[in-house]
Amino acid sequence: MTNPMNELELLLERWANFYLITSAAAATLIGLLFVVITLAAERKVEGVEDTAKIRVYLTPTVVYFASVLGVAALLSFPNHTRLTATLCICLVGVAGLVYSGSILIGGDKKSYVDRHDLIPHASLPFMAYGLLVLGGVLLLYDTQRGLTFVAVGMLSLLTIAIRNSWAIAIGVVSTRPGRH
Repeated sequence: MTNPMNELELLLERWANFYLITSAAAATLIGLLFVVITLAAERKVEGVEDTAKIRVYLTPTVVYFASVLGVAALLSFPNHTRLTATLCICLVGVAGLVYSGSILIGGDKKSYVDRHDLIPHASLPFMAYGLLVLGGVLLLYDTQRGLTFVAVGMLSLLTIAIRNSWAIAIGVVSTRPGRH
């Protein structure tokens, strides 16, 4: 019978390239969001209401990218046990559930241009964080299946954040300077 510790180490080693690619993508795209912020500042976004709109769209997107980066970094730690890997994944997953749930329940919904914006900015991420938690718990019982669920959650968050970044960039670029 395979030692559970060795099985986890071998699987995490096999997943290492995936974590490297997703974390590099997330980190790079966080950097590009700073370019979007700079563009918005150059276009002289006026008023507290307009600044709140930028923040309400940009902050969740950065959090989703940072979550992908965080999970990848935490799973890259050497000498994980199933318990420590599960705790790392579930820590990010539960924090994300709380964050995206707070947007859905008590967030500043007036700042969203369209109520349908809550779907890509909060509802879909809530489900992706749920996949992370499910994957973390599954990791205790079926390591490969757990890591697969974690990967799907990470890719979901990355895809959602890319979609949201695109929407933010289009919104900033399509706004004439000095107008909102």
